[in-house]
Amino acid sequence: MTNRMAQDGTSTTSPEVSVVMPCLNEAVTLAACIQQIQAMFAEHKISGEVIVADNGSTDGSQAIAERLGARVVPVSRPGYGSALMGGIDAAAGKFVVMGDSDCSYDFGHVPRLLEGLRAGNDLVMGNRFRGGIKPGAMPPLHRYLGNPVLTGFGRLFFNSPCGDFHCGLRGVSKEAYKRMGLRTTGMEFASEMVVKATLFKMRIGEVPTTLSPDGRDRAPHLRSWHDGWRHLRFLLLYSPRWLFLFPGLALMILGSVVGLLLLPGPRMVGAVRFDVQTLLYAAMSVLLGFQSVVFAFFTKIFAISEGLMPEDRNLNRLFRYITLESGLAAGFALIVIGLTASFLALGSWGATHFGLLDPGRSLRLVIPAVLSLTLGFELVLSSFFFSVLGMKRKDRMVPGAEPQSNIPTAAKESGEGSSSQTELA
Repeated sequence: MTNRMAQDGTSTTSPEVSVVMPCLNEAVTLAACIQQIQAMFAEHKISGEVIVADNGSTDGSQAIAERLGARVVPVSRPGYGSALMGGIDAAAGKFVVMGDSDCSYDFGHVPRLLEGLRAGNDLVMGNRFRGGIKPGAMPPLHRYLGNPVLTGFGRLFFNSPCGDFHCGLRGVSKEAYKRMGLRTTGMEFASEMVVKATLFKMRIGEVPTTLSPDGRDRAPHLRSWHDGWRHLRFLLLYSPRWLFLFPGLALMILGSVVGLLLLPGPRMVGAVRFDVQTLLYAAMSVLLGFQSVVFAFFTKIFAISEGLMPEDRNLNRLFRYITLESGLAAGFALIVIGLTASFLALGSWGATHFGLLDPGRSLRLVIPAVLSLTLGFELVLSSFFFSVLGMKRKDRMVPGAEPQSNIPTAAKESGEGSSSQTELA
């Protein structure tokens, strides 16, 4: 470790906390933020450093930061997340506190975050809705729609305890940050940090903080609809259950119920008659639902294998019971059912000497037959694809290191070259 000088003038091996501020042309407000942080360090006798993660400023922000004793870390890749990752990677502190450099957050609240981190929390979030949002600090669209809706989705999808997913003032231990493996480069970086902390079952705390109108003399970098969509897209992509599994199961159940009701004959609901046309849509619903469910498993297994998500115990348990062979058996059974129904439909057609058919009768055999054949072939192909995903993978060897794999545990237990042990999610 290198010796550093704390803001209070005492010598220390390394600072306890690094305050990282992303910066892109913040010359108007940067000095006030740095001075507030330094005063907070001195008042609370905190060993800390100020890092300005500069994302290509052209207004002299770098010179301002250096003149006031802050450490400037140039980050060439554009984006809010890129700037923060560059600053955090360079931070020497055991804990890292992030905050915007526009005077909208009160860095006097850093001790609150630090107290939670010292108590053992991996991530401590500020909550602006608990601490207070000053008039003009947040546009009504963000305050009453954007932030509550996106935070609500995050809490629903991931069972997260955070009440303000997008608060820019937050603290994280350097060790926890490394475990998260954050990747997003834009504004959705804020959501990714909370989601990863929740998925990896880290300890998350929350403290009230305030939000004030920023001191900029220009428009903010945030683009409401564009960045809001990026946040929502991220939340969906990290939740295969809500993106694929639950909608798929709903479609399959709805299609199956409607199909079973219409197979014996048409149904009347009030003055409306439902017949084979509705049966066809019901079959389509089952088929689309099945594909969506399969996509849920594809996405989950791929995300785990790439280290984007932690292992899932429920998925590992499923691996023990659903194998390549059982998937093939179920697929071929559906194909046989489909072929049988097809031959029955062909026999019905033959009874008319291959002439005109009554659609109301023939389609009640043809539609289930086609659905069974399609589902059967998709299940067979999906089983093989799951088997490929479940094959034992070896990362690139590091000299002197053992090969590692991030695939689910149960899948790793399947030996290479043994088809009977290749697992299916």
